[in-house]
Amino acid sequence: ITSLVVSGQTGSPGLDIAVSGGAMAMCAAHTHKMASHITGSATDRGTTSDSWEIVEGLRGGLSNVQEPEKQAGYMLKKRKWPMKGWHKRFFYLDKGILKYAKCAADVEKGKLHGCIDVGLSVMAIKKKAKCIDLDAEENIYHLKIKSQELFDEWVSKLRHHRLYRQNEIAMFPHEKMLFHPHYPLTSSPTIPDSQSIRKVMPWDIVLCLSLSELSVCEAQLLELNHLLRSMEVLHRTCSAPAINALQVTYSSDGSRPLVHQASNESRASITESLSEFFDAQEVLLSASSSENEPSEDDSYISDISDNVSMDNFSNERFSFLGCVENGGSQEQRRSCLPSPSPNTSNISLWNILKNNIGKDLSKVAMPVQLNEPLNTLQRLCEELEYSELLDKAAHTQDPFERMVYIATFAVSGYASSYYRAGGKPFNPVLGETYECDRPDKGFCFVAEQVSHHPPISACHAESKNFIFWQDVRWRNKFWGKSMEIVPVGTTHVVLPGFGDHYEWNKVTACIHNILSGQRWIEHYGEISIKNSNSEKCQCKVTFIKAKYWNSSMNEVEGAVTDHKGKVVHKLFGKWHEGMYCGSPPSATCIWRMNPMPPDYEQYYGFTKFAMELNELDPLTKPLLPPTDTRLRLDQRLLEEGNIESAEVQKQRIEQLQRERRRVLEDNHMLHQPRFFQKSRDDTWVSNNTYWELRKDPGFSNFDCPVLW
Repeated sequence: ITSLVVSGQTGSPGLDIAVSGGAMAMCAAHTHKMASHITGSATDRGTTSDSWEIVEGLRGGLSNVQEPEKQAGYMLKKRKWPMKGWHKRFFYLDKGILKYAKCAADVEKGKLHGCIDVGLSVMAIKKKAKCIDLDAEENIYHLKIKSQELFDEWVSKLRHHRLYRQNEIAMFPHEKMLFHPHYPLTSSPTIPDSQSIRKVMPWDIVLCLSLSELSVCEAQLLELNHLLRSMEVLHRTCSAPAINALQVTYSSDGSRPLVHQASNESRASITESLSEFFDAQEVLLSASSSENEPSEDDSYISDISDNVSMDNFSNERFSFLGCVENGGSQEQRRSCLPSPSPNTSNISLWNILKNNIGKDLSKVAMPVQLNEPLNTLQRLCEELEYSELLDKAAHTQDPFERMVYIATFAVSGYASSYYRAGGKPFNPVLGETYECDRPDKGFCFVAEQVSHHPPISACHAESKNFIFWQDVRWRNKFWGKSMEIVPVGTTHVVLPGFGDHYEWNKVTACIHNILSGQRWIEHYGEISIKNSNSEKCQCKVTFIKAKYWNSSMNEVEGAVTDHKGKVVHKLFGKWHEGMYCGSPPSATCIWRMNPMPPDYEQYYGFTKFAMELNELDPLTKPLLPPTDTRLRLDQRLLEEGNIESAEVQKQRIEQLQRERRRVLEDNHMLHQPRFFQKSRDDTWVSNNTYWELRKDPGFSNFDCPVLW
């Protein structure tokens, strides 16, 4: 899923960290130093109006920036599902703070949809399309103006306000955190201490600042209260999913993980989250993200009890639902990688990414240290870690109950990404393959890179209970502080015993704090699952976008409905912990994530299943085609900790691919995949030859391209 997740580090060139009131924040010089790293303006780089131009910030430290005039008016703003596309919003810009609402009256009443500190945002413009993008780290805002005159006016005002705000923060960095987007100030905090405030500022502004400080403290205390209550639950129960660092506890014999207990705060926050719609773009057309924006229609909020306890979970009502635990391995497989992940603190990501804001990163060369020793083809196989859910679906008679397992399987494929925001998988070269034969799990898997530009990976897996296939391509964009990965394609699962053919899409992934701070990943959007051979039931699963003011994250909600739209089963949980079916307190655990291996932080955040994917068994090696990922030298050397040799081999392999592509172009030829073919609907499906060829005559005499 996160095919191009990159790793950053604290203290990158061009970034400063300021600590104020115990909170870490990007300091005022942050954005202007970013811009100053880009030599000159857009014309200096030979950039045309068709590409994104980064707006420069404050240069040379403090300066006397005149207070700018206020600016107000309508602009178009891109929203997420369910109301996709551009929507008209009223914006009000004052002293570097951009507020917006549905109309001017709402701004005056304080009914804001959001606030943006443009001084702390990375600003980029595309002149020809008249677009403005603001990456505020937590959210990305996409704005558009139809009139060229108004576009130029807004860009000019935003530049001025941005410089003013950055200079204000640079003068008084310890006052910067007084601004909170959800507790807007009538006046910007510019006085360094409380005594000088009382000397030079009127009492009403002092009161406003004090109320703002209290509001921020209230929000911080609320978050602390959530944490303390979660810790209290930890002492009383087996585990507490509200504490992200804790995943599973073990039974007395250490053989199996115990059931999580969902905290009251976690369940309550799911209800709160459902009262939000999200700004969005057309997922299949471009990669973008934006912030939460309240919807005018909250009619679909679910009634969910705040009182959830696994002690009350009943298996009588949903006796068909067994909780899928660790799939027992029938073979002895490795449980640790040969070498821990390398130190990446000496790599300046900003120098690599600064000229690629708003662009697809699939063509940007990255140092091998930023990779993890797995391939995108292997990451597709990771989605089958919990294939037991498909096995259970294949043995469930009721179609609605089968859909519950299918939906949970779709969610479980995201679980392994939770600890993986620090690295990216290797990009497969054209013609590269990967096989995974797992008798212990009952399936065999094969994947191939069928296209290079655009990059398309196709895979196919079979077992006696199910057939699984997909072809996936990714749109990846870097927005200055965050990076989005939008997968394009459809996942298919067939249950031959019932003739069911399930199809669903994937959701958007976003990596936050790319350049500094603690990187974290979130998934948001909606998965729509349908059975193309029956209209009896459908399912929609919502990955809820995290809120800035709420500590609860990674929540998922869904519903299985009949052909009339009536809800038959409700689903809820967290994509990195577990899923439940029903309504609290009688909900049943369907699935929970497997426990993480010891010292997983030192080994790329891999799960046990991920650690097994690149293992090369001496008995299996002679049976593999020479194009198999496990024979790729740069990936193997990285896994063994030999960074210098891995970088040399990576560059050599990439050069070989360029040479093969040049030969094909010179001879007016197209690459023909060996094990996949295009179907009538322009998707890639297996030609069902891989395992037969592997068996007889074998790949040792097979004519394969030399990839490495």
